[in-house]
Amino acid sequence: MDFLYSIDLAIFYLINHSLSAGFLDKFFSIITNVNNWYITYVILLSLSFFKGGIKGKLAVIGVILLVIVTDQLGYRVLKDIIARPRPFSVLTDVILPIGSTGTFSFPSNHALNNFAAAMFFYRLYPNLKWALFTTAFLVSVSRVYLGLHYPSDILGGALIGALFGYIFAEIILRIIKLIEQNKLKKSESQNSERFK
Repeated sequence: MDFLYSIDLAIFYLINHSLSAGFLDKFFSIITNVNNWYITYVILLSLSFFKGGIKGKLAVIGVILLVIVTDQLGYRVLKDIIARPRPFSVLTDVILPIGSTGTFSFPSNHALNNFAAAMFFYRLYPNLKWALFTTAFLVSVSRVYLGLHYPSDILGGALIGALFGYIFAEIILRIIKLIEQNKLKKSESQNSERFK
């Protein structure tokens, strides 16, 4: 455990100290703030819901339920059970461009929710994989850069989130398949009625 923690700490200092720069402070401060993403979320989810057919509608419902589940799992359950202190609570030299915020450290809910959504949409829309996972990665790394999480908090959140994203996507894909099969059966039934 000491060896793993030393690796965690080395990566933390690499990102939080060695990469520290004024322009990155601004960049990561902007992308880490969920309030800055709301307009993007509303536009993309609206387009999906109103222009994406049944798949788009189910995708929007699915991702909303997914983020509710993962967010509450991370914030209300895992953080309280594991109760890992934030880096700035333990280390004296953490660089904190946006100050010290948050309760416990593991898992990172930013990583949990973003990788859940990325995996979910990737399974439904594979062509979006680079945009989805690049965004999830940058938002997650921002938490380490800003001194709010250890890299292992990010890794744990990303893995848990990706697992939930995969499960939710599989449920939606099966529902879509059932709907398409029912449509096909109805169409075949109507065609056979015409020829009677």
